[in-house]
Amino acid sequence: MSVADTPRELVFALLRQLADGEFHSGEMLARQFGVTRATVHNALHGVDTFGLTLYRVRGRGYRLARPLQWLDAGLVRERLAGSGEKLHIDILDHAVSSNALLLQRSTQGAASGSVLAVEWQSAGRGRLGRTWHAGLGDALTFSLLWRFESGLAALSGLSLAVGVAMLRALREVGVAGIALKWPNDLLLIDGKLAGILIEAQGDMLGPSAVVIGIGLNLHLPEEQRRHIGQPASDLAGLGMPVPERNHLLAVSLKHLAVVLREFSRNGFAPLRTEWESNHRFQQQAVKLALPDGTHVAGVALGVTDTGELRLATDHGERLFNAGEVSLRSA
Repeated sequence: MSVADTPRELVFALLRQLADGEFHSGEMLARQFGVTRATVHNALHGVDTFGLTLYRVRGRGYRLARPLQWLDAGLVRERLAGSGEKLHIDILDHAVSSNALLLQRSTQGAASGSVLAVEWQSAGRGRLGRTWHAGLGDALTFSLLWRFESGLAALSGLSLAVGVAMLRALREVGVAGIALKWPNDLLLIDGKLAGILIEAQGDMLGPSAVVIGIGLNLHLPEEQRRHIGQPASDLAGLGMPVPERNHLLAVSLKHLAVVLREFSRNGFAPLRTEWESNHRFQQQAVKLALPDGTHVAGVALGVTDTGELRLATDHGERLFNAGEVSLRSA
């Protein structure tokens, strides 16, 4: 028996006990959870699946290579209290995808402002069907449901607005050097730090509901980088203390709520200047990969009031929608 066929509840309960980074004997863990030492051994066999390194020392027990910070809904609510935001926060140890689960809850009537954060996603999703790779405790992955009176047509530019909110949040916790990449990434100098996935329900006239998925790299081990397939970065690489995860989630939610309320009133236009001033490729030569496999080269002039990319090409200025292309430096 291994992690794959051990009840996940026991595996995560054991990992919570080991989160302090200290040694815990197998006998003590077995007695605490009312199972045999063999069950403890089997449950912890294969936790490298979660991107964890576990030391096993005869006579001392089990110890994680580094402590784990676990999310706590109560702490997040406490840290949001001063901001006046009243969001509905749920935290799960594991799920297939926070976005997929929150979309399902949306169809069942979940309230606007519902938040679902997941410690371990077995099939976290990124843009264009990509997989989001992150080890347990190595990232902040959460989804936020927001309901709009307007229809889907009025949501153009939403991913860019979310990027501005996350930029503000990271700056509040002391992270410098963040840049935005059209349409939905946050970058550090050595690669992608965070991604945004927007999934909407509704019709063109409204009302509509949007699930906003955020994935933010805190620690990115070299093994994880090899799976990603593109340059990536993390907060640990900045040489500063990584913000505590509950605090970072609370600050992110605070800024997201402010920006989403503004967006629901006025759309993306009021945020356009701020977005362009933080665009990594502003006024630079870029190359766009189109769905049919062709490429368009030009200079990124910025974006429109509805979030379309403005590209100066040899044939004049062209506009591109967020769902159409992938942007790279030329």
